Amino acid sequence: MISKKQNYPQIKIIHVILIVFSFTACKSLNQKSTDLAGLKNVSEFPIGTAININKLINDEALMALQISNFNSITATSDMKMREILPAENQFNWKKADTILYYANKHKQRLFGHNLIWHSSTPKWVEEKGAKDNVWLGEFMKEYIHKYVGRYKGKVAGWDVVNEAFESKGSEYRKTFWYNNLGKEYIANAFRYAHEADPAAVLFYNDFNIERDTTKLDAVLKMVEEFKKEGVPIHGIGFQMHIRMDTPDEVIAYSLKKAAETGLQIHLSEVDIIFNTHNDERSGGIENYSSLTNEMKQAQAEKYKNLVLMYRSIVPKKQQFGITLWDFTDRDSWIKGFFNMKDWPTIYDDDLKPKPAYFGFLEGLKVKIEKE
Repeated sequence: MISKKQNYPQIKIIHVILIVFSFTACKSLNQKSTDLAGLKNVSEFPIGTAININKLINDEALMALQISNFNSITATSDMKMREILPAENQFNWKKADTILYYANKHKQRLFGHNLIWHSSTPKWVEEKGAKDNVWLGEFMKEYIHKYVGRYKGKVAGWDVVNEAFESKGSEYRKTFWYNNLGKEYIANAFRYAHEADPAAVLFYNDFNIERDTTKLDAVLKMVEEFKKEGVPIHGIGFQMHIRMDTPDEVIAYSLKKAAETGLQIHLSEVDIIFNTHNDERSGGIENYSSLTNEMKQAQAEKYKNLVLMYRSIVPKKQQFGITLWDFTDRDSWIKGFFNMKDWPTIYDDDLKPKPAYFGFLEGLKVKIEKE
């Protein structure tokens, strides 16, 4: 439970963060496309997007928006193990090299997502590793050393391990990696990544930790254990796939608790949905089948509040940045994965900025003063 007596940072801002939205007071969230400043140009920390690199470079309109708004880039799937090593001894660097070239050309930070994730483990690794966990442990070490070593000094940071806890609660997820190597696989993955690139910022990344305080506490307990044991962990990634009904007060509490670790905080996969789901594929619950103007304005306020909370709660030296998980409704993963309609991002299907864009922009521009 979250106590109402929690001491949150006292913040003076032009617009109050945690208030009920009144769209009549938000003319600034209804600006025209000609007023776009470019998100990266008004931010004190990197603004990123996760995106499919082939889709990006083959769509001039999409690429123009990406270049004008973002100075950090993450691959949605192109740098996961299933893409990098689809068959034994057959490394495929083409897409990773392409996204690195793109990042360098457009002066963007490249963030690596991810090294170890149960859902992106190739079938051949599962089949061989299930028969020989000694081989599996050596494989993980060699894979991370080779992969991170190849991009040493070129990839700024990595999601070393992704989603190692159950969707809800405090238990470790009983994945292929956990079942064959025990929970120590997480710490070892961080050790191997640090050995391969001592300068890279290494993150643990997960979802629901902004709203499930039991799960958050379990992650923070693991982080503290790592710090005591000298495991090189440098950051916590909040995926931040949130819903409109996720209370801002709970998000604020979670960010404050995570920031107290002193680690870098990355809002790593941000989108905001109206409908609900059960966290499983095809598990969408479609409460809304169309998007109204009032819903657009409420989403804009939610984006603004999220940015303001990040800026005001997370100390500047710990602000690794905010990354959107795709930035157009047309390309969002939400509809395909959960099999439901939704409108989670800051641009619509026609690549036009939504009120959500201007809410995000305002969240970056509003002056804040901490007491």
